[in-house]
Amino acid sequence: MFDRIMGKYLLDSGRLTKAQLSMVYQVQESKRAKLGVIAVTEMLMTVAQAEEINALQATMDKRFGDLAIERGYLSEIQVGYLLSLQGNEFQTFTSALVEKKMMTLEEVDSTLKKYQLEKGLNDNQMAALKSGDIDLIVPIFTGTDDPEYNALFKYGIKNVYRLVDTHLVIDNVYTVHNIKEECIAYQCFDGEVKATIALVGKNGDLQKLAKSYTKEEFIETEEDALDAMCELINCINGLYATDRSRKGKKIELDPPYFITKFGEISGEDIRVMPIYSCDAEAWLVVSVNSNTTVK
Repeated sequence: MFDRIMGKYLLDSGRLTKAQLSMVYQVQESKRAKLGVIAVTEMLMTVAQAEEINALQATMDKRFGDLAIERGYLSEIQVGYLLSLQGNEFQTFTSALVEKKMMTLEEVDSTLKKYQLEKGLNDNQMAALKSGDIDLIVPIFTGTDDPEYNALFKYGIKNVYRLVDTHLVIDNVYTVHNIKEECIAYQCFDGEVKATIALVGKNGDLQKLAKSYTKEEFIETEEDALDAMCELINCINGLYATDRSRKGKKIELDPPYFITKFGEISGEDIRVMPIYSCDAEAWLVVSVNSNTTVK
């Protein structure tokens, strides 16, 4: 996920064009990350050390890891750890950036530091982003320790990632008292936890998400798209309810509903996470233990 977040960051900042980013993603899909790039991004080696090993490989028939161990830059345990990361999405992305000469290793390193500073993230949070573990990533963007909000956002993002688009981008959650949009698919539940969960967006954008979710090309109406989004929300809440029932909490789900031709969600504590997926923009909306209305 962090590969796509960084891709959007580079695009929005004007560092890459859409065509360049598309080329990087194509390379990323076909190749694994190079060990030197991973070592630098994991801060186990400096740029200068990685470049030295790369230069040595041009004259010596030895693997990067073996040379790094011989030079005393890495331990065997560290090389094993780096090898385990070669399939990591973020690492293959940064490797593709360097391979296509879109950025140098030094520029990748400085861009990551700039991103970290701009977003106010600590080293542990950056490590979580690079790991690709959604359970660790989502709380960085929710900005809360509330277990119910974090659980619902985690289940929401996991389901969009697994069922709709693995190239998902999310952004920071913000709180509002109401949100209005062209289309709303939502579900409420009651019991020991009371909540409203919704996917909100423009008709055309939700149709794109629905096509990817259903794997069908002909999602032509708002109703078809929102039907699919209601099914997705029901999956999210079903997983949440099952998890909470294991912990002794009773949850009763209402049937999911949708609104076309503009609807509104109003309440005391409505939290909104922007999501970018399938060349579309939508919002995952969660309200917990709040007097929320949808109309």
